[in-house]
Amino acid sequence: MYKSYNIGRMTLNEVVAICTNHIVLQELRGSGIRVLVGVADQDIQRLANSYSAAQDWVQKNTRSYWPDVHFRYIDVGNEVIPEDYAQYVLPAAIQNLHNALSIGGLWHHIKVSTSVETSVMDVSYPPSAGIFAMNTMNFMVPIARYLSSIGAPLLANVYPYFSYIGDPINISLAYALCTSTSVVVRDGNLRYINLFDAIVDALHASLEKAGAPQVPVVVSESGWPSDGDAGVASIHNAQVYNTNLIKHVLSNGGTPKRPGNPIDTCIFNMFNEDLKGGAAVERHWGLFYRNKSLAYCLPH
Repeated sequence: MYKSYNIGRMTLNEVVAICTNHIVLQELRGSGIRVLVGVADQDIQRLANSYSAAQDWVQKNTRSYWPDVHFRYIDVGNEVIPEDYAQYVLPAAIQNLHNALSIGGLWHHIKVSTSVETSVMDVSYPPSAGIFAMNTMNFMVPIARYLSSIGAPLLANVYPYFSYIGDPINISLAYALCTSTSVVVRDGNLRYINLFDAIVDALHASLEKAGAPQVPVVVSESGWPSDGDAGVASIHNAQVYNTNLIKHVLSNGGTPKRPGNPIDTCIFNMFNEDLKGGAAVERHWGLFYRNKSLAYCLPH
C-alpha cells in the first residue's frame, strides 16, 4: 500500500508493541522504505541503566534487519520531555544506543535522537527569539550538544493546527495552512509566509542558544485533522495543509533561517485512529480510513 502511493518513509511509533514491530520489519525487507523506529517509553530507563540492554535492543530491532530494512532514525521517547522519562533520554538514547550502533559503523547510517513537542520552547515568536523553556533547559541543552557531537538531528513534532486553535486572533488561518502568498511575519531580515517555517526556525534559534547551531531539525510529525471539532478540522483544510506542506518540503527551499536546506518531514498519520481516546479530533489525522480508502487526495 505504501509503495502503491509512492510513500517512501514510515514511522513506527513506540506505541507499537515490539512483537508487532518484528512482523512489520519482516515485511519491510527489501522494500526500500526508510524507517524511523521508536523506543517504548517504558524501556527508556532500562536502556539508560544498562549498556548491554541497549546492545540487545539494537540487535533485535535494527541490526538483525539491516541493510534489508533501511532504518533512518531511532526515536527515544516521543514527547517525553520534560515528563517522567526525560532524565533518562540522554543516557538511554542517545548515548547507550548510539554506542551500540557504533559497532561496525552502523551509526553512520542510523541516527539516534528524541522527538519533542514545540512546548519545549519558552519563546517561539518571533522565530529568532526561540529559546528552550526553563523546565526543559536542563534536558535540552545537553541533548542538543550531544546530538551535535554525533551528527544527529533533533526530531520535532510541528503542528500549526494547535498553534492556530490556541491563538486564532493573532494567527491567521492562511498563515497556518501555508496558503498565504505574502509576508505575514517580519523578523529582522527574515520573512515568513507560513507558520510551519516559523516554528521550525524557532527551534533552530533555540538550538543555537543551546550551543548546538549545527543540529538540524527533522520534523517527525506534522499534519492537520480532517474532523473532530466544529471549527477548522475539516477534510478540505487537511487536504490543503498537507498538499502545501508536501510541495513546500519537496521544493528543498528550506526555511528563511536555513535556506536551501531540505526539511526532512513526516506526515501524521497514515490511518484515522477510530478507537483512540481523548478529544474527538485525535481520531481524525489519517490520510486513509481503516478500510484503506483515501480520506482525501494528495500529490504523490
